Amino acid sequence: MKICKTIDDMRAASRAARHVGKRFGFAPTMGALHEGHLSLVRAAKAKCDVVAVSIFVNPLQFGPNEDLAKYPRTFEHDVELLEKEGVDILFAPSPEEMYPAGAVTYVNVEGLSDKLCGKSRPGHFRGVTTVVAKLFHIVQPSFAFFGQKDAAQTAIIRRMVRDLNLPVEIVVCPIVREPDGLAMSSRNAYLSPLERKSALVLHASLKQISAEFDQGKREAAALIAAGKKAFAQEPAVRLDYLEIVHPDTLEPMHQLVGPSLVAVAAFVGNTRLIDNIMLR
Repeated sequence: MKICKTIDDMRAASRAARHVGKRFGFAPTMGALHEGHLSLVRAAKAKCDVVAVSIFVNPLQFGPNEDLAKYPRTFEHDVELLEKEGVDILFAPSPEEMYPAGAVTYVNVEGLSDKLCGKSRPGHFRGVTTVVAKLFHIVQPSFAFFGQKDAAQTAIIRRMVRDLNLPVEIVVCPIVREPDGLAMSSRNAYLSPLERKSALVLHASLKQISAEFDQGKREAAALIAAGKKAFAQEPAVRLDYLEIVHPDTLEPMHQLVGPSLVAVAAFVGNTRLIDNIMLR
């Protein structure tokens, strides 16, 4: 596996792969890799001839009181995992490499970036779209692989790609869960054993909504109320939001007449976790 620390090196590696007509896949990550990330790598390997992964803890998407400093960093272990999966190129730039001194240019998807996580984490999605646009520009993949767990992020990136005519196809891969249903996340490492048990309420609330939907309920308010009952039984967890929205526009839905995204975010102790399901 070739490890590129600079933009010039990454561009050279990408150019070499594309020069011989290889199908080039890319999975951007912030490291601390788990099975969820590796599922993206495997999907990329199945679809593409050459696979690149980035590891970059992006300071732009963290707020002033968020966990940038303590975000888990396990670079050596991540390298081992990626080598085992047969990844061809790892792009691991420094913040200074990605953001030159005095940089003042951002990419913002108006009308979507202030919804769901964007509402409670102002500026978060602007940081995401800025770094992803830069990564696409540097890596120049044909396909980019993202996880359904970050459904709002995926909707926003898709809109950015469409609006800016970026020549990359976005591939969304299913959520990978622990055996008890908890969505895999690098932030799960923060949870104490007691918090880890409490965190199951996120998935429990989504399952409750899904069950009510399967019984014929289509009013969003009633479905959300059903999901919130699960949180009422877990006082150690603080609900941030539980919403049912259109999967592309992220606009709230009132009556479910098509595919609908049920998204939840909650604080388990000091750790903020997200999860979602699609209702069809």
